[in-house]
Amino acid sequence: MSKPKSRITPEDALAFHLEPFPGKWEVTATVPMTTQRDLSLAYSPGVAVPCEAIHANPETAYDYTNKGNLVAVISNGTAVLGLGNLGALASKPVMEGKSVLFKRFADVNSIDLELDTEDTEAFINAVKLMGPSFGGINLEDIKAPECFIIEQRLKEEMDIPVFHDDQHGTAVICAAGLINALKLSGKNIAECKIVLNGAGAAGIACIELLKRMGATHDNCIVCDTKGVIYQGRTEGMNQWKSAHAVKTDLRTLEDAMEGADVFLGVSVKGAVTREMVESMAKDPVIFAMANPDPEITPEEAHEVREDAIVATGRSDYPNQVNNVLGFPYLFRGALDINARAINDEMKIACAEALAELAREDVPDEVAMAYGRTLTFGRDYIIPTPFDPRLIYRVPPAVARAGMDTGAARRPIVDMEAYELSLKSRMDPTANILRSINTRARNAQARMIFAEGDDPRVLRAAVMYQRSGLGEAIVVGRDSDVKAKLEAAGLGDAFDELRVVNAAKTEHLEEYKTFLYDRLQRKGHDQIDIHRLAARDRHVFSALMLAHGHGDGLVTGATRKSAHVLELINHVFDADAAHGAAGVTALIHKGRIVLISDTLVHEWPDEEDLANIAERCAEVARDLGLEPRVAFVSFSTFGYPVSERAEKMHIAPKVLEARGVDFEFEGEMTVDVALNARAREHFPFARLTSNANVLVVPARHSASISVKLMQEMAGATVIGPILSGVDKPIQICSTGSTVNDILNMALLAASKVN
Repeated sequence: MSKPKSRITPEDALAFHLEPFPGKWEVTATVPMTTQRDLSLAYSPGVAVPCEAIHANPETAYDYTNKGNLVAVISNGTAVLGLGNLGALASKPVMEGKSVLFKRFADVNSIDLELDTEDTEAFINAVKLMGPSFGGINLEDIKAPECFIIEQRLKEEMDIPVFHDDQHGTAVICAAGLINALKLSGKNIAECKIVLNGAGAAGIACIELLKRMGATHDNCIVCDTKGVIYQGRTEGMNQWKSAHAVKTDLRTLEDAMEGADVFLGVSVKGAVTREMVESMAKDPVIFAMANPDPEITPEEAHEVREDAIVATGRSDYPNQVNNVLGFPYLFRGALDINARAINDEMKIACAEALAELAREDVPDEVAMAYGRTLTFGRDYIIPTPFDPRLIYRVPPAVARAGMDTGAARRPIVDMEAYELSLKSRMDPTANILRSINTRARNAQARMIFAEGDDPRVLRAAVMYQRSGLGEAIVVGRDSDVKAKLEAAGLGDAFDELRVVNAAKTEHLEEYKTFLYDRLQRKGHDQIDIHRLAARDRHVFSALMLAHGHGDGLVTGATRKSAHVLELINHVFDADAAHGAAGVTALIHKGRIVLISDTLVHEWPDEEDLANIAERCAEVARDLGLEPRVAFVSFSTFGYPVSERAEKMHIAPKVLEARGVDFEFEGEMTVDVALNARAREHFPFARLTSNANVLVVPARHSASISVKLMQEMAGATVIGPILSGVDKPIQICSTGSTVNDILNMALLAASKVN
């Protein structure tokens, strides 16, 4: 069964590319540029020294410049996605996107280049002339047959890897899936009848790679819009199709499908019928890879053939043939050996490594992210794009193949050390955020957005609903919500949202009775209760959540967090006395650190600090982290002595007496907590690695730490995450953006608390 499908609106897409800055990437310096000496070293006169070194020995360019980790993503926009010839300029968003995928998945730096020409020779010359700048060239969205000519010429005339991903990226992932599909069906590729529909760039590359892997020429039937490509056919032919023409009486795709073991589709929606699938051999393999809609859906195929193994190009079905599984890791391995080319052996090694990974046990964090157990079988023959093992399993296989075939300029001597270095390139924060998103999508929570009078909140609610995350419930007046949605260009979303308020609900008396029972001995009379329940949307929203009329609550974007927390405490026990705490996640340069308490405790004592540490550890585990807690102060293990630091010294002893099941240490300064070298001076310290949870002495110091990191270092801030409350409630800050509010909704939906 497919998952709820995300609905991306034009407004969402444009806002994503506009905010916080236009485009999808920027350049960041890797060297200091703060003093005159820095300037002299980075430019004149210091830069002359590496220039002379490279002139004397060109190979040292890989040592003194970023060439060895830099790929150009190049297009002329003649075949943009499924949109056709949009031209070079309109292709730039796609190429920028490809650049950020390189960085996200394999830590490969990438620059997009859009060449404004459809002249093949001009394109080839332009790319050749830029060759010295890059360690590799990724060609993208160039129409056939020009793409074949361009790639072949550039491969012949350049001494760095040239890879047309539309061809070979699809081919590699297709090959990986087919290896496992045939293993499950007990078939040999050399004996399989393979039918390909779609003789464009991707299709030709797929069939050529499979032939290199053992498929026989006569058993591979290629079809295009004119039918079977057979020997003697003249209509619609070119040299690349002719290379795969076979001697056969078959003329149509329907004819070819009869008795076929494998179908590969890179064509159009609906090209394959149920009758065609029914006519295939036992245990048929169907890779319907047309995008956005496959040649036949898995449901349609399984209606007539339960024994079929089906893959598509879509993320909402099992077995997605996704190029992002291939190109980042192919280039990572190729760049790390300073390869002259990416050859077929390297592509096959990539496919085999992917296939092998899919047959292994899936890590818990991946299963948690997808909300289901992933086990090798008919619905899991290709790894998921977010498997953290990809970065250190696939590039070494590619690198070995490159070294074995003579493509490497600099072979890797210590492969074990290389694999360890690849692990250090992983960005754990990206996997954490992906996990939260997927868990939220699986939860399908009814999310209460308390402040329906704020345009940011309304936009976040619409994004939540349209992204298929669950039902967005907005607290506000219908007329006000509708007017603000229309002003934001989202007037059509009004009918999609559920708008509630005290005047519309049938539960107001029930809410008031509940609230009076809680507050009657705290100075509130019946009139106060009515005002709170009927007129304060924070209280009303909390009452909805308490009575199960929603699954999570997001609030705080329009009021100070301390005031919002006070209102929520009318309904829930969300205060220090009941063990609640606020935990803020700081994400910066691939590291994540939790800081607490940023919301509830003003000046906690040692028992409170121990409670806070336990709350933090729970949040860390909810985020997929193994908690390592440090109690931080201006002193380290008792020096210098200060009454102010005494509680930080005692709190670890409180935890020790409780026998908690996570690492903790303290008190210590922040550098000792986060820097292994600084910690070497204290060999008795119990932390096995850098701390990822910092418990600070007071709320003011937590606030200072978070805001300093946010403003000076540009850290991403998520939180404060309210922990220790019975129901998922998240309180935004008043400066929250739409994405910040949506992230808090995701945390509430995935029950990170």
